[in-house]
Amino acid sequence: MPIDHPVKPTDALTTVVDVLRWSATAFSQAPLHYGHGTDNAWDEAVALVSGRLGIAADKLQFCMPARLTTAERNELVRLVERRIVHRVPLPYLVGEAWFAGQRYLAEPGVLIPRSPIGELIDCAFDPWLAQPPLRIVDIGTGSGCIGIACAHAFPDATVVLSDISDAALTLARRNVELHGVGDRVDVVRADVFNGLPPGTFDLIISNPPYVSAADLAVMPPEFAHEPVAALAAGDDGLTIIRRILAGAAERLSPDGLLVGEVGASAPQLLDAFPTLAFIWPELTRGGDGVFVLTRLALS
Repeated sequence: MPIDHPVKPTDALTTVVDVLRWSATAFSQAPLHYGHGTDNAWDEAVALVSGRLGIAADKLQFCMPARLTTAERNELVRLVERRIVHRVPLPYLVGEAWFAGQRYLAEPGVLIPRSPIGELIDCAFDPWLAQPPLRIVDIGTGSGCIGIACAHAFPDATVVLSDISDAALTLARRNVELHGVGDRVDVVRADVFNGLPPGTFDLIISNPPYVSAADLAVMPPEFAHEPVAALAAGDDGLTIIRRILAGAAERLSPDGLLVGEVGASAPQLLDAFPTLAFIWPELTRGGDGVFVLTRLALS
């Protein structure tokens, strides 16, 4: 399926800036959905070019006049075509995504690193945590980005990354190695609380599957490239979060905190649990549907 290129990818595309401008124009004229790390055509083009060439995005400006090899140019054109024609999310094309200011490996078969929870990690969950957590678990860790970011935020904590997907566990282990936190971060196969190490945690955090059947049916094509098991959570989007809420009190320390993401399924969550004292932090970087619950509120 050919693309009606706004600028033909001819030999005139010789430098970094040539390909960057062509890519941004092509993206802006295509019906793309942004939501896997960028929110506009220019930033998408910058992320693609910098990610594929291995140049930090904030350093790309110094390389604009640099001439591309024929192989580099052809590969970048190929990736732009895959992004537009097949609607492949950008992180799968370049093999990386950024979360909480840090780079993570991304690959098909595992949910792309992203979550508004990153904003709460950056502020160390202030003011909800009474003291820095010493034991943390990230349920449904996927790539491991949330738990690893917590390990960076709380250098005295040990962290458990858990998932039931073999692909996710493999990628999480690679990201643990990439970030050099293997001495404090364990990766375990577990189904919610079944399979976790014994004992309580000071922080239970989860970005579980939470997309309702109705929402899943109308999601943009980009999301069809991600594993459906990492997105779909029954008719109301609460299949997994119900299990987390049912078992969290038993696994939290007395001053412990549960942080979860339910996205657009937040109204269903409130309807299903009208007596729970959910706290909904105000997020300034975008995103919604992130709640905080204290151990006391879960009693």
